[in-house]
Amino acid sequence: MKILKIILLSVLTIVAVALIIALFVNGDYSIKRSIVVNKPKAEVFGYIKYLKNQNEYSKWARMDPGMKVEFRGTDGQPGFVSAWESERDSVGKGEQEIKKIDEGKRVDYEIRFIEPMEAVAPAYMITDSIAPAQTKVTWGFEEHVPYPFNIMCLFFDVEQMIGNDLQTGLGNLKGKLEN
Repeated sequence: MKILKIILLSVLTIVAVALIIALFVNGDYSIKRSIVVNKPKAEVFGYIKYLKNQNEYSKWARMDPGMKVEFRGTDGQPGFVSAWESERDSVGKGEQEIKKIDEGKRVDYEIRFIEPMEAVAPAYMITDSIAPAQTKVTWGFEEHVPYPFNIMCLFFDVEQMIGNDLQTGLGNLKGKLEN
């Protein structure tokens, strides 16, 4: 009986310490990556403003070629939704909606993850002309991991994980538009 009390107190102590540590862990992060595409800004923006096109370059869309995809609304317009459902936990289930378009400059999205974990994250893509036939594309993603799940941020380098996925997607975009 004494050993059971020791085990129980040890587990409770570990949980309590983890919850206290989580109070001091920042669960907010903002990640962005950029790439230069050797195409005019109008052509690049004309491609990225259509959410369906993300299936051609996004690393996440390419992770499960068999995932179910559904579209609602008019692509390239605020309110358009791209929804996905995958058997793979790494892709899960969710949807992305175009929230705002600043024509020729920026597209703002809201990503709503449903499975394996619920979350809402703003994302965006920005185009900047750096030469007549060169466009800098920036893809950004923001997230808030709520308490007490924010303690996981200590164990996973979210900046690196998501940043690498964004960079892979931008590389795919560059290859798609330049070929």
